[in-house]
Amino acid sequence: MIEAAVRAIEAGKPVVLPTDTVYGLCADPSSEAVALEVYRLKGRLARQPTALLARDVATLVERIPELRGPAESRLRALLPGPFTLVVPNPAGRFPWLAGDRADTIGVRAPELEGPAAEVLDRVGAVLATSANLAGGPDPRRLEDVPEEIRAACAAVVDGGELPGTPSTVLDLTGPEPRVVREGAVPAAEAIERALAATSRARE
Repeated sequence: MIEAAVRAIEAGKPVVLPTDTVYGLCADPSSEAVALEVYRLKGRLARQPTALLARDVATLVERIPELRGPAESRLRALLPGPFTLVVPNPAGRFPWLAGDRADTIGVRAPELEGPAAEVLDRVGAVLATSANLAGGPDPRRLEDVPEEIRAACAAVVDGGELPGTPSTVLDLTGPEPRVVREGAVPAAEAIERALAATSRARE
């Protein structure tokens, strides 16, 4: 199961992986063609942003070197955890993941264990969006992933039942943190944690 997922990602094929929140439709983040195939499977528009999900903050910084410095300190104060953090992307890296805002990118470093952690240990990072059809319910169990998505993926990793609430999306690109989507972390707590992280990063 793990080996098949790693081989599929390296071959540019989509897979289903469990995360810390919901099942994700994942693939190699470095290929625009692969990203467009993921969007087609999900039935979503390419102008909608998609997260870069990595094993840890170090891997995120490796993929987006501009995050070094205070931004990295702020990420480390919030991650690993059930957040998608929208951060500046001045070099325009992974433009096919950025959606309408090419100067930003959403990043994740979930707290993982089990098979998904082993896959990410091998591949480092993936593009990740919830493994549902656009507008459909977030998949808590593998059987909640639509059959057409599972059938189109080169590998499917079963991680059992997940919490089922997607990550909280925090925009860190402005003067104050802003909750774009409330999810696993309530909005008020997310803002409080983001402000504390910003304060620590400035020390």
